[in-house]
Amino acid sequence: MAPEDRGVYLTFYGLAEKPFNATPDPRFLYLSPAHREALAQLLYGVQERKGFIVLTGNAGTGKTTLLHALRQRLDGQTAVSFVVHSTLPFDGILEYVLEDLGIAKGGESRARRLIALNNFLIERERTGQNTVLILDEAQNLAPATLEDIRLLSNFETPTTKLLQILLVGHPELKAKLQLPELAQLTQRIGLRCQIPPLALDETREYIRTRLRIAGAHDLELFTSPAVDRIMEYSGGTPRLINIVCDHCLLFGYVDQERRIGRHIVNRAIEYLEEGTLPQRKVWRLSSLKTRRLARWAVGTLAVALASTVMGLAMRPDTAVLLARSVRHLLVP
Repeated sequence: MAPEDRGVYLTFYGLAEKPFNATPDPRFLYLSPAHREALAQLLYGVQERKGFIVLTGNAGTGKTTLLHALRQRLDGQTAVSFVVHSTLPFDGILEYVLEDLGIAKGGESRARRLIALNNFLIERERTGQNTVLILDEAQNLAPATLEDIRLLSNFETPTTKLLQILLVGHPELKAKLQLPELAQLTQRIGLRCQIPPLALDETREYIRTRLRIAGAHDLELFTSPAVDRIMEYSGGTPRLINIVCDHCLLFGYVDQERRIGRHIVNRAIEYLEEGTLPQRKVWRLSSLKTRRLARWAVGTLAVALASTVMGLAMRPDTAVLLARSVRHLLVP
């Protein structure tokens, strides 16, 4: 399927933009009860300066999208450094944070960089401003790196934490934080929240929400059996829901079907799982080639029969009968 088909299906379904892009666009955030609670907890933890905050959830459940929504909801008095390169050593993370926050390094040693960061945080606190460090995919951080990050929480006054640190990752992060060498970090966690997969009714509302934001007039574009199948395949994981739904719209457009039924979902899943067009599409392509070949063969035989009639003086009615018989054999 040509890439331009993905753009054409927007017009076919009356959409202003693609509703199921894989990018973490906070405009498309669907707040299930669990997502709403997690966002409220994150806002509370940052605004109340709880220090360490942990957010966990399976891959694709919308953690990064939620973090972008959090950034939008924080007031202008909060500076945010968002670190997504979780395989960096501590010194690399520290350098990234300084650059992200616009802090002059003050020197090449770790001590000088920590002093520069501390001075920045103290000045912001003096003017009533807050600072947040978000570490995404934190389950990949080495225990030694996490311990160094814990030491950043020592930047504090007698009454408040100068730096709020969000550790965000897969459920494995919770297991890593139970390591004996990270006991001091675990004791400093002021708030924990998690995001579970969507339930069936939430999956239905998730799809409707994204369609509405994308400009759809028909929010029942996906039938109930189709949503059931999407839920069955995705397990309620938003990322997988997006991928399946995007392919469904493409297949629906190719078939010129205004509603996405379960059969289209099955074909989209088959395509995703096998990496090849579903059998129905292959059959259509083969049938088309067969029909073209048959028409070519009939034309060729017609010419040959005409030559036979002329050359052997065959009676015309006999020739017509023979041609019809050949055509019947080649084209059912």
